[in-house]
Amino acid sequence: MTTTAAPMTAAVGTAAPRPKATPSGLARHLKALVFAAALPLALVCLWALAVRGQWNLPLGVDMRFVPSPWAVLVRMWDLAVGSGEATSGSLWRHAAASTLRVSNGFAIAAMLAVPLGLLMGRIPFVMRLLDSTVSLLRPIPVTAWAPLALLLIGFGDRSTIFLILIAAFFPILINTIAGAATVSPRLLEAAAMLGTPAWKTFFTVVLPSSMHSITAGLRVGLGLSWVVLVVGETVGIRTGLGALITQARDMSRTDIIIAGMIVIGIAGLLSDRLLTLTLRMVTRGRPGLV
Repeated sequence: MTTTAAPMTAAVGTAAPRPKATPSGLARHLKALVFAAALPLALVCLWALAVRGQWNLPLGVDMRFVPSPWAVLVRMWDLAVGSGEATSGSLWRHAAASTLRVSNGFAIAAMLAVPLGLLMGRIPFVMRLLDSTVSLLRPIPVTAWAPLALLLIGFGDRSTIFLILIAAFFPILINTIAGAATVSPRLLEAAAMLGTPAWKTFFTVVLPSSMHSITAGLRVGLGLSWVVLVVGETVGIRTGLGALITQARDMSRTDIIIAGMIVIGIAGLLSDRLLTLTLRMVTRGRPGLV
C-alpha cells in the first residue's frame, strides 16, 4: 500500500512539464526576413540622409550627383515598365541577355573545374602535372584577359562568356581540389574493402564527401561571374546590364547606373538561391552534402 501510494502522491503534487512552444514555419520565415532586411533598410536610410544633408563623405564623394533612393526606385520602375525615354522598358531585355551570358560561362566553368579538381585532389600525378600551371594563371586578373579576348575572339557574346568562364573557373577548381584532398581515408578503405572500382569510388565516395567545398566554390564562382559580367559587356555589346550601365555613364545618368547595380545584385542573390536549391535537390537534401 505504501509503495503504491507514494508514486500517486508524487504524480498529483508535481505538474507535468509543458512542452516548449516552437514557432511556426511562417513565424520563422518572417523572423528571417526581418533579420535579412534590417541592414539593407538601414543602409537605404543612411543613403537618403546623406543625400538630403549633403554629407561630406570620404574619398571626396560629391553628394550633389548622387540621386536619392526614391529617384532610383522611380528609375527602376521606368526601366521595367516605362515608355517615355530610350531606356524605358528595356530592363527585362538587358537582364535576360546578361543572365544568359552568366549561365553559359558559369556552366562551362563548372563542367570543366569540378572533374579536374577531383582528379587533381585525388591523383598525385595530375596534381604535380597541373599545379604549377594553375598557380601561374590564377593570379592574372580578368581585366588583363579582356583585351586579349577581344583580339582573339572578337566583340560580342563569346568574349564575354570567355571572361566569365575564366573568373568562375579558378574558385571552383581550388575549392574542389581542397574538398577532394580531404576525403576521409577510412571511407576510401571501406569502399576498397567492399570491392568498389576506383572509377566508381569517385562518384560514391569522393564526390559526396567533397560537396561542402564544391558548393562553396560554385557559389563564389557564380558571384564572380556577375562581377565580371560588367567588364565583358562594356565594349562591343549593346544589350545587357553592363552595357546599360556603360551607356548610362556616357549620358552621366547616375540614377540608371545605381539602378543597374541594384538589379545585378538582385540577380546575383536570386541565382545564388537557385543554385543552392538545385544542389539540395540533386543531393536529395541529405545533410553533410550541401
